Amino acid sequence: MIDDVAAEVRDILVFHLGADERRLTDDARLAEDLGADSLDVVEIVMSCEERFAIAIPNRVATRLTTVGEAVRFIEAEVAVR
Repeated sequence: MIDDVAAEVRDILVFHLGADERRLTDDARLAEDLGADSLDVVEIVMSCEERFAIAIPNRVATRLTTVGEAVRFIEAEVAVR
């Protein structure tokens, strides 16, 4: 069981984007604030799917625009396993 989904997601974002952890607030936008391009988003989604053993459909992934939205979606998916 993963205790702190938010911390794990932030670790993945730091790895893929080289973002300063202090910038990874819940309302930080992946593209506009953190500089993620479409390839970054694909890699982040794949890392999250692997780390949390969940599936994130493309239609959902494209709507996850902030760190907080991504964390809440993953927390909900992890909770139903």
